Amino acid sequence: MAQQFVQSKIQGDKVVLFVKSTCPYCKMAQDVLSKYKLKPGHLECVDISGRSDMDSMQEYFLELTGARTVPRVFIGGKCVGGGTDVVDLDESGKLEGILESVGALQ
Repeated sequence: MAQQFVQSKIQGDKVVLFVKSTCPYCKMAQDVLSKYKLKPGHLECVDISGRSDMDSMQEYFLELTGARTVPRVFIGGKCVGGGTDVVDLDESGKLEGILESVGALQ
């Protein structure tokens, strides 16, 4: 069930963040992405804290991405990493190109 939920969220050309409300790295990733003008409906934050399948989801993140921590940031169905990875991509100028390549920017 957790796998199906994650897969249903990351399909397509969206930017999807799996977060926990108290996580500072999640906030960091959200802050970086908020600097970009994304098309309406192309950014989704999924708060997994308190979900009954949270552990299963994080185990699936481990299988899918090599890490079970949040945030897990997916752009166009591909995981680009976590909070510091998003910051690094932004600072290197690569994040804008990734967002453009999936058609997420206005």
